Amino acid sequence: MQRFQNYALGQWIDGDGVETNVYNANTGEKIGEVSSAGLDFEAMLAYGRENGGRKLRKMTFQERGRMLKALAMHLLTLKEKYYQVSAWTGATKVDSWIDIEGGIGNLFANASLRRQFPDLPYYVDGVAAPLSKNGTFIGHHIMVPKEGVAVHINAFNFPVWGMLEKIAVNLMAGVPAIVKPSEYTSFLTEVVVKDIIASKILPEGSLQLVVGLGRGILDHVTTEDVVTFTGSAHTGKILKGLPRISEESVMFNLEADSLNASILGEKAVLGTEEFDLFIKETVKEITIKAGQKCTAVRRIIVPENLIDEVEKAIAARLASTKIGDPSVEGVRMGPLATRTQVDRVRESVERLAKSQEIVYGNMDDFEVLGADRNVGAFFSPILFRNNDPFNKTDCHDIEAFGPVSTVMPYRTLEEAILLAKMGKGSLVSSIVTPCDKEATEYVIGAASMHGRILVLNKECAKESTGHGSPMPLLTHGGPGRAGGGEEMGGKRGVLHYLQRTAIQGHPTTITKITQQFQVGAAMPEANPHVFRQHFEELMIGDTVFTHKHTVSDADIVNFANVSGDNFYAHMDATSLEGTIFEKRVAHGYFVLSKAAGLFVDPKKGPVLLNYGLDEARFTKPVYPGATLGVRFTVKEKIDQEKRSEDDIAKGIVKFLVDVYDETGETVALATILTMVRKLDQSN
Repeated sequence: MQRFQNYALGQWIDGDGVETNVYNANTGEKIGEVSSAGLDFEAMLAYGRENGGRKLRKMTFQERGRMLKALAMHLLTLKEKYYQVSAWTGATKVDSWIDIEGGIGNLFANASLRRQFPDLPYYVDGVAAPLSKNGTFIGHHIMVPKEGVAVHINAFNFPVWGMLEKIAVNLMAGVPAIVKPSEYTSFLTEVVVKDIIASKILPEGSLQLVVGLGRGILDHVTTEDVVTFTGSAHTGKILKGLPRISEESVMFNLEADSLNASILGEKAVLGTEEFDLFIKETVKEITIKAGQKCTAVRRIIVPENLIDEVEKAIAARLASTKIGDPSVEGVRMGPLATRTQVDRVRESVERLAKSQEIVYGNMDDFEVLGADRNVGAFFSPILFRNNDPFNKTDCHDIEAFGPVSTVMPYRTLEEAILLAKMGKGSLVSSIVTPCDKEATEYVIGAASMHGRILVLNKECAKESTGHGSPMPLLTHGGPGRAGGGEEMGGKRGVLHYLQRTAIQGHPTTITKITQQFQVGAAMPEANPHVFRQHFEELMIGDTVFTHKHTVSDADIVNFANVSGDNFYAHMDATSLEGTIFEKRVAHGYFVLSKAAGLFVDPKKGPVLLNYGLDEARFTKPVYPGATLGVRFTVKEKIDQEKRSEDDIAKGIVKFLVDVYDETGETVALATILTMVRKLDQSN
């Protein structure tokens, strides 16, 4: 009999006694025991803060991103092992793919976010705020990693994805984690964590695991810790209400199961591709993971005149869905995760049946392939019909966390929006319609009570990830019943683990702190020219002050001939009445092009290429006779990893291009992005 272990304080530890027995969901066979009794949670939190946290905080965002990428690549090589263990949870191949490769995909997605962050251990947020008349006193915001631990309490339905989608974000931010998956499926999480720890890709202390009940895990959290909970709204509210959470003002993110709705648009009539898509998507959400997803469709809201056709089509597809052991050929829906879940879902179905009619499914009589439904955790899909959803409201209050959903009618799209909102806050909703006007009305009307809305039609169907799939670069969460929290969300998710702090001072000082040039800061003249310096030699603020050029009518005419831009303001001085221009004006892009001619050092050197232009602004008209010069300043540096042994060692340098005229006023601003060679080619 296998004893699944906790990873705490740098070692694998058995808990005291047996808190929970774990079983194969297909066969009912006992596969092991778990316990977290006896773990010193206070010591674990301290260990995470002092060991993992200290090491992670020293790493830059670029280094953390590369660390996540390396971990994702490593886990991909081991995924077949995880599929084998995942089958014990009742997962089909598709279910396991969502959990395992979806989780690893989160690591990749968050690793890619490094391109949106500076090459620093902390983040510089937004732009500087001028706080004084003469510009010697400014304000800015930085965001530093919280010096605590992310405590993740996860649900049973996604033992891999649930962990990886959360730790990807906190690790990118520079914060360590303690993961407490559901004790019922923690055996799969343990297998993955063992490989993560053995790889030594993460600094020791960055990740600890609790496989048992985890009682007392929140008793020692402090102000800088972050708690995330995924599971039932009832349990989440209890944890969020613990005195320790409020006393220490601990950030608590609650992502709760919700009564998500899918709406069939009025224009998606029988015979349209959208009608068929709606049926396919709805049945998929009922049967994938045996309906055990926090994002599954619980309420099917359809036009009144189409409800019979919808009911019939869904029932037909459900009838063709084979239930059983996922290893059996043709099985498309496995069991629930545990027999405990079977009892809970049965109880919810019985409560729902008091106010609405079961039109498909029988909890006591259904076929199971390759297994005994009385021993495994199998459950029949159940489809309810509720013809009076505004008055018979159990369907908006009771969630059966399994393959259970209710179809209900609406007369107008406004009614459909009201019905969707009666779920009191949802993680996700969807509308399937060929009509963009209808989609717009639904989205704007329903968005206030939903964390995400999928708009599905035949144009996006092939590439759509579906109603039930949260994406790592978009927020996952929802208001009201759904918990009021947000997870993932790309950069937003990472910022969740950072403390925003306002800083004030002289632009030169703020430049040193942010490692981004601030207007008004000292601009020492670069010697030699910045294009003659390697990545490591360039210093933030170093500036090239260029020679000057006086703009002529010929410049404007020649640029128009080369570019083909003959806009009247450049070419016809007789057409300027009623405009802001006093006379014909130079092209903005001529100004930037001429600026490049002034600041570029043409000889071969460390600069490999210029690959972009950001934040270009033309701030003052330039007329013939104006004399232009450029202040060309090192604005920011971002390290870049080598993609192969043969790759050139290089980094990205952002330069501020400040074009000014004979009065000293800025006429154009832009940021150019360059790739610059490093000194040491072995790096």
